[in-house]
Formats: sequence, C-alpha cells, structure tokens
Amino acid sequence: MSDFHDNYPEYEKMSNHDEAYGKKARRTLWNVFWVMLFITIFELIIGSMAPDRGWSGTLWLKVLFIGLTIAKAAAIVIWFMHLGHEVKFFKYIILVPYTVFIVYTIFIVLEEGTYSGGEGRYAKVDQIFIEQQEALKNAHHADHDASGEAHGEHH
Repeated sequence: MSDFHDNYPEYEKMSNHDEAYGKKARRTLWNVFWVMLFITIFELIIGSMAPDRGWSGTLWLKVLFIGLTIAKAAAIVIWFMHLGHEVKFFKYIILVPYTVFIVYTIFIVLEEGTYSGGEGRYAKVDQIFIEQQEALKNAHHADHDASGEAHGEHH
C-alpha cells in the first residue's frame, strides 16, 4: 500500500523513470542547491564587508551583484523551469526579452549615478535645482547674520 493512500501507488513506474534516472535527477537538484547556496553566501559576505571597506556604491560592486543576480536567475530558469531541455526557438523567445531587460537595468544603474550619498559621491541633479538650493542657503545665511547682528545690538 502506498504512503499516500491514493489510486496511483507507484509514481516511478507510471512515469517510466528508472532508479538511475531518479539518482541523476536528485544529483542535479543537489548541484543546483549547492551552486545557489555558494552564490548567496558569497553575496552576503561581500555585502557585509562592503561598508567597512568603503566599497559601498562602487561601480565594480554594482557590476558584481548584478552579475551574481543574473547567474542565480539563469540557474533558476535553466534548471527549475527546465529551459535547458527546450528547443532553441523557445529558448530565444524566453531569453531575448530577459536579456533586453537586464541590459536596460545595467544601463539605468550605470547612468543614473548613485543615490546613497556620502563624501565624493553625487547623484546627477538638474542645474536649476542646484542654483535654487544655493540661493536658499545664501538667503538663510543672510537672514541669520541679520538677526544675529540685530540680536547682538540689544545686549
């Protein structure tokens, strides 16, 4: 009697898979697990070391994380979604939009600059906005100096 207590007691025989195929399939799943685990641990180690070493926001770190993310996504698509077993035309239908999206994402990350702030890192900002901020700062300093002088006269 099956452990599942259903009308299909021997799934392995019904799917025409022998024990050798089962071992190969399980070995592939374990290989995928170890690859994904290794990439994830590597990302965590680099991510935790980045702030202490001044790597945060650097171009090479962005490229590294984008590359690792692409590698993990490709592994998921190829192994878990079984795209590696499909015909070439279907692979291209799936992969071309994905590739265009990844290239667009890389372009946005590289062109838009960093928004994390910090010394020496500036986001791309409209020149009019910069001029307005400087005018406000100068007006604030002028008001502060005038009120300080007026306040100083009363002492």
